[in-house]
Amino acid sequence: MTTDRGAQEVEPARRGVAWAGVAIAVGLAVFAIVLVVDALRIQANVTYGMGPEAIPIVIAIGFGVLAIGNLVNAIRGDFPEREQMDFRPVGLVLAGLAAMIAIIGLDGGFIPAMTVLFAATATAFGRRAILTDIVIGFVIGTIIYIVFSRLLTLSLPAGPIERLF
Repeated sequence: MTTDRGAQEVEPARRGVAWAGVAIAVGLAVFAIVLVVDALRIQANVTYGMGPEAIPIVIAIGFGVLAIGNLVNAIRGDFPEREQMDFRPVGLVLAGLAAMIAIIGLDGGFIPAMTVLFAATATAFGRRAILTDIVIGFVIGTIIYIVFSRLLTLSLPAGPIERLF
Protein backbone atom coordinates (compact mmCIF):
# COMPACT_ATOMS: atom_id res chain seq x y z
CA MET A 1 0.00 0.00 0.00
CA THR A 2 1.35 3.42 -0.90
CA THR A 3 0.51 6.92 0.22
CA ASP A 4 0.59 10.13 -1.86
CA ARG A 5 4.29 10.51 -1.17
CA GLY A 6 5.04 7.00 -2.32
CA ALA A 7 6.05 5.79 1.14
CA GLN A 8 5.12 2.27 2.12
CA GLU A 9 2.66 1.80 4.99
CA VAL A 10 3.43 -1.02 7.33
CA GLU A 11 0.43 -3.06 8.42
CA PRO A 12 0.35 -3.88 12.11
CA ALA A 13 1.48 -7.36 13.03
CA ARG A 14 -1.30 -9.79 13.77
CA ARG A 15 -1.32 -10.85 17.37
CA GLY A 16 -3.14 -14.19 17.25
CA VAL A 17 -6.14 -15.28 19.30
CA ALA A 18 -7.10 -12.93 22.13
CA TRP A 19 -8.09 -15.39 24.85
CA ALA A 20 -9.56 -12.70 27.07
CA GLY A 21 -11.94 -11.83 24.21
CA VAL A 22 -12.88 -15.49 23.83
CA ALA A 23 -13.63 -15.66 27.56
CA ILE A 24 -15.80 -12.54 27.32
CA ALA A 25 -17.64 -14.01 24.33
CA VAL A 26 -18.30 -17.24 26.23
CA GLY A 27 -19.53 -15.26 29.25
CA LEU A 28 -21.89 -13.22 27.08
CA ALA A 29 -23.21 -16.37 25.40
CA VAL A 30 -23.80 -18.08 28.76
CA PHE A 31 -25.59 -14.97 30.04
CA ALA A 32 -27.79 -14.94 26.91
CA ILE A 33 -28.69 -18.60 27.41
CA VAL A 34 -29.53 -18.03 31.08
CA LEU A 35 -31.78 -15.10 30.10
CA VAL A 36 -33.68 -17.19 27.53
CA VAL A 37 -34.12 -20.14 29.89
CA ASP A 38 -35.28 -17.85 32.67
CA ALA A 39 -37.63 -15.94 30.36
CA LEU A 40 -39.25 -19.14 29.13
CA ARG A 41 -40.02 -20.11 32.73
CA ILE A 42 -42.12 -16.99 33.36
CA GLN A 43 -45.69 -18.04 34.08
CA ALA A 44 -48.11 -15.57 32.56
CA ASN A 45 -51.65 -15.84 31.28
CA VAL A 46 -51.45 -13.53 28.33
CA THR A 47 -54.20 -13.88 25.76
CA TYR A 48 -52.95 -11.13 23.50
CA GLY A 49 -49.68 -10.28 21.78
CA MET A 50 -46.43 -10.55 23.63
CA GLY A 51 -46.05 -11.71 27.18
CA PRO A 52 -43.53 -10.69 29.83
CA GLU A 53 -40.94 -13.07 28.40
CA ALA A 54 -40.55 -11.09 25.17
CA ILE A 55 -38.17 -8.36 26.35
CA PRO A 56 -35.72 -10.70 28.14
CA ILE A 57 -35.53 -12.75 24.94
CA VAL A 58 -34.84 -9.63 22.86
CA ILE A 59 -32.09 -8.64 25.32
CA ALA A 60 -30.70 -12.19 25.16
CA ILE A 61 -30.54 -11.93 21.37
CA GLY A 62 -28.55 -8.71 21.77
CA PHE A 63 -26.13 -10.45 24.14
CA GLY A 64 -25.84 -13.30 21.63
CA VAL A 65 -24.93 -10.86 18.86
CA LEU A 66 -22.34 -9.23 21.14
CA ALA A 67 -20.93 -12.68 21.96
CA ILE A 68 -20.55 -13.54 18.28
CA GLY A 69 -18.92 -10.19 17.51
CA ASN A 70 -16.51 -10.58 20.43
CA LEU A 71 -15.63 -14.12 19.37
CA VAL A 72 -14.94 -13.06 15.78
CA ASN A 73 -12.71 -10.19 16.93
CA ALA A 74 -10.95 -12.43 19.44
CA ILE A 75 -10.17 -15.09 16.87
CA ARG A 76 -8.93 -12.51 14.36
CA GLY A 77 -6.81 -10.84 17.04
CA ASP A 78 -8.44 -7.48 16.32
CA PHE A 79 -8.61 -6.29 19.92
CA PRO A 80 -6.60 -3.15 20.67
CA GLU A 81 -3.74 -3.21 23.11
CA ARG A 82 -4.94 -3.03 26.69
CA GLU A 83 -4.31 0.17 28.57
CA GLN A 84 -3.29 0.39 32.20
CA MET A 85 -6.24 0.07 34.55
CA ASP A 86 -7.15 3.12 36.62
CA PHE A 87 -8.85 1.83 39.75
CA ARG A 88 -9.94 5.25 41.05
CA PRO A 89 -13.06 5.57 38.82
CA VAL A 90 -14.06 1.99 39.52
CA GLY A 91 -13.64 2.60 43.24
CA LEU A 92 -15.72 5.78 43.06
CA VAL A 93 -18.60 4.03 41.30
CA LEU A 94 -18.45 1.12 43.76
CA ALA A 95 -18.37 3.56 46.68
CA GLY A 96 -21.39 5.34 45.19
CA LEU A 97 -23.24 2.03 44.90
CA ALA A 98 -22.33 1.10 48.47
CA ALA A 99 -23.51 4.51 49.70
CA MET A 100 -26.75 4.12 47.75
CA ILE A 101 -27.40 0.72 49.32
CA ALA A 102 -26.57 2.09 52.78
CA ILE A 103 -28.81 5.14 52.38
CA ILE A 104 -31.75 3.03 51.21
CA GLY A 105 -31.07 0.41 53.90
CA LEU A 106 -31.04 3.07 56.60
CA ASP A 107 -34.38 4.48 55.36
CA GLY A 108 -32.78 7.56 53.85
CA GLY A 109 -34.92 7.23 50.75
CA PHE A 110 -34.56 6.94 47.00
CA ILE A 111 -33.85 10.58 46.16
CA PRO A 112 -30.80 11.04 48.45
CA ALA A 113 -29.48 7.62 47.39
CA MET A 114 -29.70 8.54 43.70
CA THR A 115 -28.17 11.95 44.41
CA VAL A 116 -25.08 10.37 45.96
CA LEU A 117 -24.83 7.73 43.22
CA PHE A 118 -25.08 10.36 40.47
CA ALA A 119 -22.44 12.60 42.07
CA ALA A 120 -20.05 9.67 42.62
CA THR A 121 -20.48 8.41 39.06
CA ALA A 122 -20.02 11.88 37.55
CA THR A 123 -16.85 12.31 39.61
CA ALA A 124 -15.63 8.89 38.43
CA PHE A 125 -16.05 10.04 34.83
CA GLY A 126 -13.84 13.04 35.51
CA ARG A 127 -16.33 15.78 36.29
CA ARG A 128 -15.21 18.08 39.11
CA ALA A 129 -18.32 20.21 39.76
CA ILE A 130 -19.48 18.24 42.80
CA LEU A 131 -22.09 20.73 44.05
CA THR A 132 -23.63 21.02 40.58
CA ASP A 133 -23.64 17.22 40.28
CA ILE A 134 -25.40 16.92 43.63
CA VAL A 135 -28.11 19.34 42.45
CA ILE A 136 -28.45 17.53 39.10
CA GLY A 137 -28.64 14.16 40.88
CA PHE A 138 -31.27 15.51 43.25
CA VAL A 139 -33.41 16.85 40.39
CA ILE A 140 -33.10 13.64 38.35
CA GLY A 141 -33.82 11.49 41.43
CA THR A 142 -36.88 13.60 42.26
CA ILE A 143 -38.24 13.38 38.71
CA ILE A 144 -37.70 9.61 38.63
CA TYR A 145 -39.35 9.22 42.04
CA ILE A 146 -42.40 11.26 41.03
CA VAL A 147 -42.77 9.43 37.70
CA PHE A 148 -42.51 6.00 39.29
CA SER A 149 -44.54 6.66 42.42
CA ARG A 150 -47.28 8.94 41.08
CA LEU A 151 -47.65 8.17 37.38
CA LEU A 152 -46.74 4.48 37.33
CA THR A 153 -47.93 3.81 40.91
CA LEU A 154 -44.82 1.77 41.68
CA SER A 155 -43.26 2.06 45.08
CA LEU A 156 -39.67 3.17 45.52
CA PRO A 157 -37.90 3.37 48.90
CA ALA A 158 -39.30 6.35 50.76
CA GLY A 159 -37.36 8.49 53.19
CA PRO A 160 -37.94 11.89 54.75
CA ILE A 161 -37.76 13.77 51.44
CA GLU A 162 -40.09 11.37 49.61
CA ARG A 163 -42.71 11.70 52.35
CA LEU A 164 -43.07 15.36 51.38
CA PHE A 165 -44.63 14.28 48.08
